[in-house]
Amino acid sequence: MTTDQRALQPGGRTLYWFRNDLRLGDNPALAEACAASGSLLPVFCHDPAQDADTRWGFVRRGPHRQRFLHDSLADLSTQFQARGSRLLQLPGRARDALPALARELQIDAVVTEDIAAPEEQDEVMALRAAGLTVHTRDQSGLFALADLPFEPQRVPDVFTAFRQSVEHAMVRAPALAPVPARLPPMPAVSNVPSPTPPPACGDARSSFPYARPEFAGGETAGLAHLQRYFSGALAQHYKATRNQLSGTDYSTKFSPWLACGALSARQVHAALQAHESRVGASDGSRWIVFELLWREHFRLLHRRHGRALYRARGLSELSEPSHDAAAFARWCRGETGEPLVDAGMRELTATGYLSNRLRQVVASYLIHDLACDWRAGAAWFESCLVDFDVHSNQGNWLYIAGRGTDPRGGRRFNVEKQTRDHDADGAYRALWLT
Repeated sequence: MTTDQRALQPGGRTLYWFRNDLRLGDNPALAEACAASGSLLPVFCHDPAQDADTRWGFVRRGPHRQRFLHDSLADLSTQFQARGSRLLQLPGRARDALPALARELQIDAVVTEDIAAPEEQDEVMALRAAGLTVHTRDQSGLFALADLPFEPQRVPDVFTAFRQSVEHAMVRAPALAPVPARLPPMPAVSNVPSPTPPPACGDARSSFPYARPEFAGGETAGLAHLQRYFSGALAQHYKATRNQLSGTDYSTKFSPWLACGALSARQVHAALQAHESRVGASDGSRWIVFELLWREHFRLLHRRHGRALYRARGLSELSEPSHDAAAFARWCRGETGEPLVDAGMRELTATGYLSNRLRQVVASYLIHDLACDWRAGAAWFESCLVDFDVHSNQGNWLYIAGRGTDPRGGRRFNVEKQTRDHDADGAYRALWLT
């Protein structure tokens, strides 16, 4: 466990702060906290800043993300209750809620996931500044940082160089951490009202219909989906189907559970390896590994570049991006007049999901055709996407805008060609524009 403070006190009182690791399985930090602690208080903090308006005029976390998070926390809470414990959900930022609680309960240490993104790092620093001993562990990536063939802060900027480096070094994902055999008893704590469930929302046309039990938030549904996906031939056909626009099976659909940590990348990789041991590797299964490596690269780039990834110019020397507020509003509403773009944007708003192909197309259109600020588009995706991940979202928008590490200086998609290639029969446009 990485920390800049003393080790966990054996038999001590520990507060486990859940963030984007809403699972009991393959959660090494939680397993270590359980093994070392005499009592354990599991806590999740509902940060009001996540539900405040952005500078662009819309709420930072929209209804789809709110609902999927609620269901994920409900599943985690049920698992704790089944093991004789309880998940305490607190209103307020961690920096405001946890210090007073820790003093009241005489907590010896806080244990939490390490998230290499500016706001998330700031919260940990604020807790330490308030006098708390905070132990953090990087555990939601594919690889252990110590196993990389380079210092994490020196990760190659270009994806191909990163991929070749880890492949040449034959870096392997660590073994999965089991569900803790025992949960230490909770310290006595006052009752806190449970959060009010956000309204159910969804659309029967969705490619990720999270209102259905098999796509619901939480570790239980995530593990079941993982087993279902790799039990058949879907993985073998993934490379051929991944650019389709509609349906529940054209892509893996792991991303919503990965984003909130109901699944870990290592669990996905282990299930994929088991699949390949049964039926053999295929172009499709190998491409899923490729996608996991892209996710890993975006995470590691945050360790190298940090706050620079959030500047208007990103890592480039380009000037401040222009922005047309009216054009951006039309893009959000799906009223640009470009049918494929409008269909995609309407699907995003209605369902909280969009195929990877269309994410690239609509992002390119906003930046390169409508001449709008890429940061506004990134914020809209953050608000809407049920699988929003801070590392991948920022990395992909910088990639399209030409303000990240990609040597080609941005990606502009020809919408007419994309329409011919991926919706030649008009079925997708008909689904969302009528």
